[in-house]
Amino acid sequence: MTDHTPTRTPAASHHDVWQELRHLTRARIGLPRAGNALRTSDVLDFQAAHAKARDAVHTPLDVNAMQATLGPLPSLVVHSQAADRATYLRRPDLGRRLAPECTQTLQQGPWDVVFVAADGLSSFATQQSAIPLFMATQQLLPDWHIAPLVIATQARVALGDDIATCLKANMVVVMIGERPGLSVADSLGVYLTYAPYVGCPDSARNCISNIHPHGLVVPAAASKLAWLMQQARTLKLTGIGLKDAAPDMALSPSTQISLPKDHDA
Repeated sequence: MTDHTPTRTPAASHHDVWQELRHLTRARIGLPRAGNALRTSDVLDFQAAHAKARDAVHTPLDVNAMQATLGPLPSLVVHSQAADRATYLRRPDLGRRLAPECTQTLQQGPWDVVFVAADGLSSFATQQSAIPLFMATQQLLPDWHIAPLVIATQARVALGDDIATCLKANMVVVMIGERPGLSVADSLGVYLTYAPYVGCPDSARNCISNIHPHGLVVPAAASKLAWLMQQARTLKLTGIGLKDAAPDMALSPSTQISLPKDHDA
């Protein structure tokens, strides 16, 4: 009796045409399906990313850890008129003005620039990148009279204008956590303003954004920021009148930044 059972041939391996593109972006592209739905692993990954974004917004900035990282370098701690996180999110205007009691901690001086490390909408970003960026940029400006680092909580970008006015600083650099997304929750933005004043428009600022390990790395951001600051001091302006013509600086995320001894980034 002849066996008519059909012979099974190995199924051809399925080539995922999206795989090469996924190496070029953190966006969720070409997600596979399980029937009419996404795979369980992709759904869980999406939920985890959403939770991380929420945590980035609501987790308080660890001010003590930032001061420990600074080591012997001086710092000042201030907060905006937003009394808590819920108020900060509902009232952006309060996040732009300094709490009256904080003005006493800001000592006036002939400062060329003041750097402000602000929590913004991602404490993760500020915690991770603000101090290394401050240190790296400071090393590129040896002849500048730089004010003590100001660590600001419940802060919006414009809070830097209020801080610089109290300190009588010629320039302010606000390093602030950017609104987190579902691909990146730890992105830092930098806003540079020459001759800041309360009510200063955004058109008077220069911005460097997307600073994080998978985007613009800290050494490259510091190089670009230092170039803009030098140009701002020469031209006595920032914003739409100052074009970013800084040379590109391609560095790997592993590039080292010098920090005070016995402290990690």
